[in-house]
Amino acid sequence: MLMLLPGGGLGMNPTMDDMNLIQAQRHLVRDIGEEIDLEIGPGDDDPSFANTPLLGGPSQEPSAEEQGESKQMSMVSEIPNADQDILKAQPSKRKKKVVKRWREEWADTYKWAYVDVKEGTARIFCSVCKEYGRKHRRNPYGNEGSRNMQMSALEEHNNSLLHKEALRLQMASKDKIVVDKPIYVKALMSKTAGSIIEAALKRDPHEAEFIQSVQEAVHALERVIAKNPHYVNIMERLLEPERMIIFRVPWVDDRGETHVNRGFRVHFNQALGPCRGGIRFHPKMNLSVAKFLGFQQTLKNALSPYKLGGAAGGSDFDPKGKSDNEIMRFCQSFMNEIYRYFGTDKDLPSEEMGVGIREMGFLFGQYRRLAGNFQGSFTGPRIFWSGSSLRTEATAYGLVFFARLILAELNKDVKGLRCVVSGYGKIAMHVLEKLVAVGALPITVSDSKGYLVDEDGFDYMKISFLRDLKSQQRSLRDYSKTYARSKYYDEAKPWNERCDFAIPCGSQNEIDQADAINLVNSGCRILVEGSNMPCTPEAVDVLKKANVIIAPAMAAGAGGVVAGEIELNHECNVMHWSPEDFESKLQEAMKQTFHRALKAADDFGYQKESPEALLHGAVISAFLTIAQAMTDQGCV
Repeated sequence: MLMLLPGGGLGMNPTMDDMNLIQAQRHLVRDIGEEIDLEIGPGDDDPSFANTPLLGGPSQEPSAEEQGESKQMSMVSEIPNADQDILKAQPSKRKKKVVKRWREEWADTYKWAYVDVKEGTARIFCSVCKEYGRKHRRNPYGNEGSRNMQMSALEEHNNSLLHKEALRLQMASKDKIVVDKPIYVKALMSKTAGSIIEAALKRDPHEAEFIQSVQEAVHALERVIAKNPHYVNIMERLLEPERMIIFRVPWVDDRGETHVNRGFRVHFNQALGPCRGGIRFHPKMNLSVAKFLGFQQTLKNALSPYKLGGAAGGSDFDPKGKSDNEIMRFCQSFMNEIYRYFGTDKDLPSEEMGVGIREMGFLFGQYRRLAGNFQGSFTGPRIFWSGSSLRTEATAYGLVFFARLILAELNKDVKGLRCVVSGYGKIAMHVLEKLVAVGALPITVSDSKGYLVDEDGFDYMKISFLRDLKSQQRSLRDYSKTYARSKYYDEAKPWNERCDFAIPCGSQNEIDQADAINLVNSGCRILVEGSNMPCTPEAVDVLKKANVIIAPAMAAGAGGVVAGEIELNHECNVMHWSPEDFESKLQEAMKQTFHRALKAADDFGYQKESPEALLHGAVISAFLTIAQAMTDQGCV
């Protein structure tokens, strides 16, 4: 804890270097005390400070005012006793030391404020405006005065036009301090497997998401590598993408202003066939996320019945709040650079977070215009060209089918079981829909601001209402105004709700260690990954120790791969599949994927009842398929 001392600055070792001081200034400071002198008249004391101990500080030379008071006291002592009694009876201001404290409730209300020393004097700074006191042309924060005066000054600055404008500019530029989180490295039993992670860390030390996905894969392959050490070289080759493309995407908004975003496409591995993989539009998209998604897609495609290569990409463009024309111009600019790498025998993109029917239509239209032909149509819901009837539902339906396969192995039925679902996108909504169809009881959905729980469970009418809320850009809170048995929780996650199984459909690392503990305590026994890598490594450890069965996204999410390949099949291009035919084909593909993962796990000593069976078996099966192809093709 940092401590302010009177006139002496921050309570720290004077040899602290400048870097530590800068880091200290970045964080909100709480529970800070500062001793000050106040002129307090009769009855002006603040009772909350009556018994507060004073803080010590360095000795200082007495001020001129203090010297004057000392002289006055010595003169009073020389006055006769009778006269002294008269003087004592007269009311006078008295000098009293109080402690002005940085109150914790202030820190909650005024999150922009922090305390630092400026030219030897303690000041309250504004982290938004980057200034303090009179430089704001407002009340100087009450650096002098009572606690109530200081709070009033904080309130005045908080409501000032200057602060509000600075806050608006900060939000517009997203100029926020991001503290790098250290990469969590698990201990490995095998030094050989450990060397793979060490090499990845040395090459890409700042790519946290990619390193995390590598660690998960290497842990799953530890027994495989121990039996076959030559796989180390293949794994090292696999972890370096075949091609990484980074490019700028300039576009013009509806006001005529120019913007520039960054585009990514990673062709991770094509040993099994041409690349397939999603395009994600999200503000947090970067090269690390593109590599992690490409690596996961490579394993997912290898595990599916269709042998394909893996790719991923996207942009840090945020489609939220953009008009159709703005999104069209961005998609066209994005495709202008990347189209030369697309084609049926090269790479075909598919939907991902932030990319739906509208975006895929714009992307394909510009690709067709630039390529000059209709070949190489993308995987995704088609607007006017032929395709499978359930493409958008395929991934979500596959997740529910996979959950039923796990329950069947445990001799349980899905009917009546409570399911917690996170997310509010197309996959989450179709998961709710299919859960209702098979007789389960989905009770939650969530967005970036909190989660909604309905104790009666969602039905088709309620799901339709949720879709209306989303299409009208209304808050999930409005659901509770219609259905009294529901409640929306701000700044919370749904993992503490009582459930039998969970399907996270949000984003990577949405379940941390505390969330995993809540899931276990809530009765969850199966977790089906609807999004890529939804659990942190610490959360995975908690779930495995509690014997929670984890169905990895590379196996459970293979429905999208299946649907994409059915679309590209020649038969599909000349006929429409009925929903029944499509579901039958999808269920058969998910069943094949499920049993391939269990067989690979059993071959390397994992019992099918083990929580690690599917988690490790899926990686083992996919890797062995890719490794065989890479071995056959030589060092390329």
